Amino acid sequence: MKVLLSWLREFADVPGSAEEVAATMSVRGFAVEGIDRLEADAILDFEVTANRPDCMCILGIAREVATAFGLSLREGGTAIADPARRSVVDGRAGSGAAGPAEQSAGIDVTLESPDLCPRYAAVVADVTIGPSPDWMQARLRAAGLRPISNIVDITNYVLLERGQPMHAFDLTRLEGAQIRVRTARAGEKLRTLDGQMRDLSPEMLVIADANDAVAVAGVMGGADSEVGDSTETIVFESAYFDPLSVRRTSRTLGLKTEASMRFERGTDPHLPVTAMRRALELLVATGAGQPRGAIVDRHRVPFGIEPRALVLRRSKIRGLLGTTIADGDVEHLLAGLGFSLVRTEDGWRVSVPTRRVDITREVDLIEELARHNGFDRIPSTFPALLSASAPMDPRITRARQLRSVMTGAGFSEAVTFGFIAERQATMFAPSSEVVGITNPLSESFAVLRPSALPGLVGAVAHNRRRQQKDVRLFEIAARFSHSTGERRALACAWTGSIDSEHWSGGAREVDFFDMKGVVERIGEAFRVHVQTATHREPWLVPGRTASIIVNDARVGVMGQLMPAIAEEQGLPTGDAVYVAELDLDATEAIAAKTEIQVEALPRYPSVTRDISILVDDTLPAAIVRATIREAAPDTLVRVREFDRYQGKGVPEGKISLSLRLTFRSPERTLTDAEVQAAMEAVLRTLREKHGAVQR
Repeated sequence: MKVLLSWLREFADVPGSAEEVAATMSVRGFAVEGIDRLEADAILDFEVTANRPDCMCILGIAREVATAFGLSLREGGTAIADPARRSVVDGRAGSGAAGPAEQSAGIDVTLESPDLCPRYAAVVADVTIGPSPDWMQARLRAAGLRPISNIVDITNYVLLERGQPMHAFDLTRLEGAQIRVRTARAGEKLRTLDGQMRDLSPEMLVIADANDAVAVAGVMGGADSEVGDSTETIVFESAYFDPLSVRRTSRTLGLKTEASMRFERGTDPHLPVTAMRRALELLVATGAGQPRGAIVDRHRVPFGIEPRALVLRRSKIRGLLGTTIADGDVEHLLAGLGFSLVRTEDGWRVSVPTRRVDITREVDLIEELARHNGFDRIPSTFPALLSASAPMDPRITRARQLRSVMTGAGFSEAVTFGFIAERQATMFAPSSEVVGITNPLSESFAVLRPSALPGLVGAVAHNRRRQQKDVRLFEIAARFSHSTGERRALACAWTGSIDSEHWSGGAREVDFFDMKGVVERIGEAFRVHVQTATHREPWLVPGRTASIIVNDARVGVMGQLMPAIAEEQGLPTGDAVYVAELDLDATEAIAAKTEIQVEALPRYPSVTRDISILVDDTLPAAIVRATIREAAPDTLVRVREFDRYQGKGVPEGKISLSLRLTFRSPERTLTDAEVQAAMEAVLRTLREKHGAVQR
């Protein structure tokens, strides 16, 4: 919101320079993004948050500045002229026979949709179209608006000064001299002021004459009723529209205007007539025209929008802020912001102005006091510790542990969107499981991700396009499906070499077993034994795919991404991308819940024995290890493969598998006889179960 300092000073005698005003308001929730210097003036660009539509005008900012500096506010500003106050024809929504005063108003207004437009004010005026005064044009330009004509400039001036969007119609272009506030008819069209033909739908509110729509309510006027150089009689419009209705219409039409931006956030329902009087004052003062008849004020009955009543307690102020604020300061600050207060035994009854849509609870009032009393005046103290802190959510602790594991494995964490394109989602999940979004921002964010992999693979492609050959990424994120709802997942993707290039030799490309090692490391973090089993997924390469098994339950999948999918995601042809995804909720449910215990370092030496056996080449090594552990005594502490051979000297359909077994007792040094007995038991079991032959 760009505010001209001289314009601001018409409402309050603001002392100091623009920089002093900026510094004072920045600590009260209105950061100043920049100050533009003029010859004898300055423009302050205030950042107004979406919950403060009342401050999207000069008067709203002036009220905050006046309270901050302890000044009186002149709500009327500096009077430009003092015409007689216009009479108002008050009436309820709907149609009926017009009385004498209404007939003299020159326009018939009917509210056919009072829930979407609780209040609509209109007045007829005879005008002479021409340029607006230089001072008005200068102020509009300072605020970032282009001067057009005296009538249009008056509506924009009131918008900036009071925060009330207004519009002007050419009366001769309104069929039957009627304004009907209704919803659009099916198939109805309207050419708006930007020259675009708009398709209207029945849920959209429009302003119509006796026959056709002439404006999209709260968004933009129509070209057919536009005020032009030949216009002699106009109808000023000033209304209050339902914020949700304007927001939906604006989004559907893809049309964002200064008016819609204010209406969709919430304007003051009691402002239309006040703003209309200000517009008529400017009309007369600038010589642009004269009002004809009274202001027509149509509103819903009962109106139903009255100041909200809240209770403000001294004890609550002290409890939330940790300090007390004197009663006089409470009343002075809130009264300066436009609140009405009545003292009670334990505090105040506060009436909230209808323009303050952000004030709905007692805590909101306390926030107002904190802002203007000064956050710097709140003492810095530690709260009293009356009970032990609640334990941290174990999911947070686990996520931290997993991040440590993955970064230790050389992976970098990625954060991707939870909304993705439907095409991306159906690559990794059946279409029946994909959860759509009712009002997506675009087709690229049309559904909730059923897997964390689509965004992660896209991030890998993003890095590859920027000449990063070796990419390792992981993400801990939520995924969604119709059958399981929301679940936490850990996804990782790896492409390129496993090590950096070195002069001593070439680097090896990542393969299936490298990714399997990462998955096993994740299992160690959960203190579970991870196994793999053959599996098929349409988005993974057959034969290079495995399900991840923990305690006989499938908790994830891993393998090489299909080259066609990798290329569609933007990866170079020929890049092998290995991915894995684990269901963290399922794995967490299986993981050991006992506390980690510390054991003393071994006091006795270990004994190592190597064996080489011939087994079927279809026999998984994991089964061989499990058989060895089953047959060996408790003194076996480790089993690992160190060689696998197929070729000359090995029969067809067989492989030579070499394993190293490590034995150790925590109580004594093992004898050769004990170790030999254990080895014989292992070999015997391998022969019986798998037909193994020792080499």
